[in-house]
Amino acid sequence: MSRILSRRDLDFLLYEWLGIESLAARPRFAEHSRETFDAFLDVSAQIAEREFATHNRLADTEEPRFDGDRVQMIPEVAKALAAFHGTGLLAGAMDEAVGGLQLPHTVHRACFAWLQAANIATSSYPLLTMANANLLLAHARPEQVAAFVPPMLDGRFTGTMCLSEPQAGSSLADVTTRAVPDGDGTYRVHGNKMWISGGDHELSETIVHLVLARVPGAPAGVKGLSLFVVPKHLLGPDGRPAERNDVTLVGLNHKMGYRGTTNAVLSFGDGTRMPLGKPGAVGYLVGAEGDGLAYMFHMMNEARIGVGAGAVALGYTGYLHALGYARERLQGRPVADKNPVAPPVPIVRHPDVRRMLLASKSYVEGGLALVLYAARLLDEKETGDAADAALLLDVLTPVVKAWPSQWCLKANDFAIQVHGGYGYTREYPVEQFYRDNRLNPIHEGTDGIQALDLLGRKVTMRDGAGLDLLVRTIRNTVARTPADLAWMAERLEAACARLHAVTAALWSGRDPAAALANASSYLDATGHVVIAWMWLEQAIVAAGRTGEFYDGKRLAARYFFTHELPRTQVWFDLLESGDTLLVDLDDRCL
Repeated sequence: MSRILSRRDLDFLLYEWLGIESLAARPRFAEHSRETFDAFLDVSAQIAEREFATHNRLADTEEPRFDGDRVQMIPEVAKALAAFHGTGLLAGAMDEAVGGLQLPHTVHRACFAWLQAANIATSSYPLLTMANANLLLAHARPEQVAAFVPPMLDGRFTGTMCLSEPQAGSSLADVTTRAVPDGDGTYRVHGNKMWISGGDHELSETIVHLVLARVPGAPAGVKGLSLFVVPKHLLGPDGRPAERNDVTLVGLNHKMGYRGTTNAVLSFGDGTRMPLGKPGAVGYLVGAEGDGLAYMFHMMNEARIGVGAGAVALGYTGYLHALGYARERLQGRPVADKNPVAPPVPIVRHPDVRRMLLASKSYVEGGLALVLYAARLLDEKETGDAADAALLLDVLTPVVKAWPSQWCLKANDFAIQVHGGYGYTREYPVEQFYRDNRLNPIHEGTDGIQALDLLGRKVTMRDGAGLDLLVRTIRNTVARTPADLAWMAERLEAACARLHAVTAALWSGRDPAAALANASSYLDATGHVVIAWMWLEQAIVAAGRTGEFYDGKRLAARYFFTHELPRTQVWFDLLESGDTLLVDLDDRCL
């Protein structure tokens, strides 16, 4: 059995639960069937095993380095990406008109999860490129799409998103990068960007940077931000990269994990180069001035779901490695066995090891269900009940990003613990999985930012319509729960009622500072309610079916409802109390 991902679990979620075969009846997916879905899942697993997993450790120990001129990187990264590009999956969910395969997003997300679990660093390059291309397809002018999107989907160009700056971090209202009209329809961009994943390398012919900047006279704050395409190279008449743009790699950040992904400090328009004989990086405005952040959210939201999926993938592979180790490692004897010379047993027999493994199983399989459910909503948004699917996806996006980033990271923590002292060494890969996953609570908006987004925007928008829809959808699951799972349904119904009531209470005073004081606890509670829902859905499908796989689903569902869902009561109690300690404290006392 693979220790990257479980194909059996993917088949269960895709076919037995989400029923993705039915999508082939829709015009957009008419060229597909279960056979094509399976074929893409198979090839993704093969590439993950043969091309991505095989250099995961090497990319970690021999991370990219800047020699003062170029980024040097192990050749296995380019080889793996070429194999991925050859499948066509870079444009897997996109329109045939742009060279896409028109796969359902649900299938595409499952395919890409194989690569993320096998090598999160190498998979980051296509993840960002796909999101970049999707933004341009949605908001750029036709000539911009024609110039930059086809080469990205062919794997010749890669893409980035350039938001953060050294002085601003996640506070985009403080972005200072400038874009000055050049008189010919282009702009000259000046400023510095930091923490740019994939910001420089030699893996592609050029890099398409999407840059947030301010035009002259733009208002302060996020409403003054515009979005620009700033390529590493200007394109010649034949569409090929030609003259270097004034985009300079200042240096690489060296992170605790994700070491195989270049993370760059970039200078735009510092005069190192003079494209077309003038200082400043040449940029092309996307859409209208002042709408940059709205456009960038198209890429950010896709990337946030991708980060959640990556967190699940890393937690999942960590769990599978820990499970395999626990079945092989002989140590100790059962508590009831008093014979000191009895042979040692596999550590999977010990209750505390079982606790960690079962908790991990509940986190990673619940998280995978959530990620695929979000992808299924995107399919519905594009081909089905668009309004409800879009609203529910909006509400769930911060949960999809943040819950796996915290709890699937916990699965990696448990994987180290199951390995004992060995887990803390480089002899086993679980320490790298943890280091890689530790970045995801920070990537694409910290978990604290996601908490503010959920409680401050998503559950209040349209007079609470999004929260009402979420609760109503969960209650639809509760209503069709079979009698032998009624106890789970009752607990989930009670948690839903509490979520609804606590949300109303938090905003009853209409004081944002007080309402948002414990937003992180609100995110924790909401996430656990949502994952309990995912587990009830899986338990319903598994009901009455026999075999170890279905027994495992029932065990994990039982664990989540008995050990994890009760945590929400503590969080809800705190929220309901109106405690404002975190707002009121004097930080000099910290």
